[in-house]
Amino acid sequence: MPVDSKVREDGPRSKRSRILTVAIEQFGKAGYEHTKWASVAGEVGIGQTALYHYFESKAHCLLTIMRLELAESVRRFEAGTAGISDPEEALRAAIAASLQAEPIDALQRRILQNHMDILSTPRQSEKEEIERVQSRELVAQIEHNWTELLRRGMESGAFVPGDPEMAARLVLGALVSVWRWYRPDGPISLEDLIKTVTESLVRMVKA
Repeated sequence: MPVDSKVREDGPRSKRSRILTVAIEQFGKAGYEHTKWASVAGEVGIGQTALYHYFESKAHCLLTIMRLELAESVRRFEAGTAGISDPEEALRAAIAASLQAEPIDALQRRILQNHMDILSTPRQSEKEEIERVQSRELVAQIEHNWTELLRRGMESGAFVPGDPEMAARLVLGALVSVWRWYRPDGPISLEDLIKTVTESLVRMVKA
């Protein structure tokens, strides 16, 4: 799903979508700490003061990017597994859905994983805190979805018996780590990546 359609929450004349897209590109490539808020404004073509109409701080923008990606992760899981009753088939579909990505999606997921620690501490800003709390709720939903999928597989005998919550965390840990090293223009194609990761994780829960 293109980033512009994923993040647009204002009217057609709003700069919000463009600001988020530029921020994702700069945070993902240069790093959040090394990206100057003014450089985002410059790339968008607005004054730095105008940014505050949309985001009260660079951290507010970061938390919004993270919340949007977490919400998209929930959507991908639900869409990928909808109507699939077989646990192994559902797991394969969920893994594939989680790894499908355009280059800018890979950047957004890298940003999310690099800054998960920001979700652990309450924010003084009300707007930042709203994004943080919603992000934590989405993390809980993601963990619940994967736990229940693995629980269903364990109960049916498709997966090795064990703690489904622990298994879900191991699977999710492997999936999210991909975005720290995977590069869309690197030597590994997305198709090969999905195939390799899927087979590895399925073997892990069936071992």
